[in-house]
Amino acid sequence: MPAQKNEPLIVVKNLSASFGDNIVFENVNFQVNKGEILVVVGESGCGKSTLLKIMIGLQKPSAGSVIFQGMDIVTAREDQLNDYRQNIGVLFQSSALFSSMRLKENIALPLQEYTNLDSDMINMIIKMKLGMVNLAGYENHYPSELSGGMKKRAGIARAMALDPTVLFFDELSAGLDPVTAVELDDLIIKTNEALGTTMVIVTHELESICKIAHRVVMLDKTARGIIAEGKPQTLKEKSTDPRVRSFFLRQLPEKNQRSSVYGR
Repeated sequence: MPAQKNEPLIVVKNLSASFGDNIVFENVNFQVNKGEILVVVGESGCGKSTLLKIMIGLQKPSAGSVIFQGMDIVTAREDQLNDYRQNIGVLFQSSALFSSMRLKENIALPLQEYTNLDSDMINMIIKMKLGMVNLAGYENHYPSELSGGMKKRAGIARAMALDPTVLFFDELSAGLDPVTAVELDDLIIKTNEALGTTMVIVTHELESICKIAHRVVMLDKTARGIIAEGKPQTLKEKSTDPRVRSFFLRQLPEKNQRSSVYGR
């Protein structure tokens, strides 16, 4: 994995999120360093996906800031948000491909929306991005003609269409067989090492976390915030927090041997 320079690209400050009277998390602080793969983990319902949606500008927090290269996207104007969206790529759990469109049309969408490139250049970029995710020659296929893993890779190709500074992935390996999940992990590592793309990934897949993450941020539903941050191997081997050990060692906390707090 590439060495990290600890140069912050995104800074999350005093971030809080709530739905009515339900506080999801509060006073969350961390940074995403340039060129790193940061993985967000935690039990179901702790706010991982909510945090991701706030960081990509799809949801407003109840308090706090998300600062990208000096701009707070929480208070940014719509035109500033549009500029920000051109610097990020997003892949949700469902891949969110348009079923009525062929792959080349799906990948062309951000290029048509945010650039003035002609059709020949767009087609060249489509072929290049599909080649990067091992889907060369699938330009004219519809999502329904692809396996689950191929859909995920096609979603990554679309997320990478604009050569984003940051990629956001929500449960990248969810619903995939182990072999396909390993292939996706390898693709993530390859992309990060070849392009230096910064990545923020939400997942609960322990094997994937230990393989791809440079650093982990762990949220906890009861604590309503971050309870651990660091390299996955360090947290796994040295943490004394029973909640952290429960997650990384897949053991039930001593105080709750009958039912798992992680629902797994």
